[in-house]
Amino acid sequence: MTQTAHASNSPGKQMLSEQVYAHLRNAIMRGDHAPADALKPQDLAKEHGVSLAVVREALVRLVGEGLADRLPNRGFAVPAFSDRRWQEIAEARRTIEPVVLRMSIERGDVDWEARVRAAHHRLARTPAYVPEEGEYYSSAWSEAHRVFHRTLLEGCGNPVLLETFDRMWTASELARRWAAQRTPDRDALGEHRRLEEAALARDADTAAEVLAQHLTLTAAALTGCPHQAKDA
Repeated sequence: MTQTAHASNSPGKQMLSEQVYAHLRNAIMRGDHAPADALKPQDLAKEHGVSLAVVREALVRLVGEGLADRLPNRGFAVPAFSDRRWQEIAEARRTIEPVVLRMSIERGDVDWEARVRAAHHRLARTPAYVPEEGEYYSSAWSEAHRVFHRTLLEGCGNPVLLETFDRMWTASELARRWAAQRTPDRDALGEHRRLEEAALARDADTAAEVLAQHLTLTAAALTGCPHQAKDA
């Protein structure tokens, strides 16, 4: 291994890249960067006191998660506010997740049922908003929300499908947060309760329908057309 190759993969560089990545990811999720805002490697490197290579590595990771776009000859940017983009993500989730949920209900054991109940209990008891985090969903609620949805699907026993869920979830997380600002009175608690009840009742048809509607509401709220959900 050459000295250059060794340096490019050094633990110190990797640690710095991880720190910059975590900072940028949190900043994007908090809304510190608006849709379509440029993410300039030079400015970010100066801000964090690191090399361009470190910043670019962090940005490439964000691109892979759907939290940044790589623009030809223009660098990086926060994903633009695009109805089509988020509708496509929602369509992918509506196509895949209800199918995986059916598998999970069919295959899940008693331990899976207990995890679903516990995940829903935590979600229901976690405040969606806290004063110090402003108008966005709280970090604790967001994580409880992710865990609940993932736990519902874990009974399928297929790690490839769960990895697909993980990628789609991250890609849609910004859209969900933006949607929360458009429909602050949405009954998310009731939607999640119906999901839990149908899953634990082993009612795959109802659970799949409720999940599809739940995902449709998020997509419709983002476009400012909640009535679309009734037609989906």
